[in-house]
Amino acid sequence: MPAFTTLLAFGLVSLGMVLTPGPNMIYLISRSLCQGKRAGLVSLGGVALGFVFYMFCAAFGITALLLTVPFAYDALRFGGALYLLYLAWQAVKPGGRSPFQVRDLPHDSPRKLFTMGFVTNLANPKIAVMYLSLLPQFISPGHGSVLLQSLALGCVQIVVSVTVNAIIASMAGSIAGFLAGRPVWLRVQRWLMGTVLAGLAVRIALDSRR
Repeated sequence: MPAFTTLLAFGLVSLGMVLTPGPNMIYLISRSLCQGKRAGLVSLGGVALGFVFYMFCAAFGITALLLTVPFAYDALRFGGALYLLYLAWQAVKPGGRSPFQVRDLPHDSPRKLFTMGFVTNLANPKIAVMYLSLLPQFISPGHGSVLLQSLALGCVQIVVSVTVNAIIASMAGSIAGFLAGRPVWLRVQRWLMGTVLAGLAVRIALDSRR
């Protein structure tokens, strides 16, 4: 099992990632604003299932990757860094949009909300970066099974992400109302998220494999 400090550090990284705008956040906030808090939480159930799917695929994949193809890690690391820099630019570029700006969406059934949450998460490159580029940096072969470490770290990410997304979905209306009348805060939110993404990209690019 990973050390407690490793779990804590990965939890903080997971928190930074979930607080940066991405497909999951945009979809959940849009659903909550257009169809109510319950719709946002149902959609979050599908997102959570997507996290579980990613966790098991990445856990078994990372185990094979670290044991058989050591140089593939660097390719994943630099690819993840470039994608995070792209997301950072999307957040701060002129004309960029905050996820808390209202989008019109049709009302969907709970089944479709859950399914779309699941599909949105599966198609989310940021989650792939999280599991393939960030998670391996917190795995140390000296702490036992790579598979068990991957699953433990994945569970930390799921708990952090689901908790934060549930709070955001529940408070989306209040946050959107606050930001709507304060355009300066919208710009601050975008630049803050862009800075966090760029910082994570630099960390991925500079950190060597353990």
